[in-house]
Amino acid sequence: MGVCFSSPAGGSTNAEVLFFPDTAGMPCRTYLNNPNKHCTRPNCTYAHSDTSLVKLLRHINGATKTLDVCVFTITCNEIADAVIGAKKRGVKVRVISDDDQASSQGSDLGAIAQAGIPVRTDAATTHMHHKFAVVDGTKLINGSFNWTRQAVLGNQENIVIIKDAKLCQVFTKEFDSMWGKFSGNKY
Repeated sequence: MGVCFSSPAGGSTNAEVLFFPDTAGMPCRTYLNNPNKHCTRPNCTYAHSDTSLVKLLRHINGATKTLDVCVFTITCNEIADAVIGAKKRGVKVRVISDDDQASSQGSDLGAIAQAGIPVRTDAATTHMHHKFAVVDGTKLINGSFNWTRQAVLGNQENIVIIKDAKLCQVFTKEFDSMWGKFSGNKY
């Protein structure tokens, strides 16, 4: 089942495209927390620039009302920290993930659930393989990118971030449908 969607003729698209892997590596936490502050660690080998991961994290950190995350798995601690940070800021956060991946080594879903974020899994013989998030009902994060450290550093991946409330409604409807369908599969 799919939904056809098109922009009005002559309309512009407010989108950002991110590509991975991040050849600069994982971001320095000092830079990540405050890009204007200089890292004081001598010989720090982490990235001190706006990598694709840093840009993604800024979009997640920009959530003010809602954050619905539907991904195969989360094993990138920086992304998990951003999702948990949204909850701590008072954002209503919900996560759907694959049941097999939820208990895999390195999964951050336990930490996310322990932070008070409702997490549901598909509990199916097939995989929940979506990779999208809706931020505040107005911004869609979508693409091939698995929310993993391997995707950040090694895989050829992409994310399209688009500000479009109508498109977000389509994804929110799919998210809500799965949320109801998986209501008995709380993590």
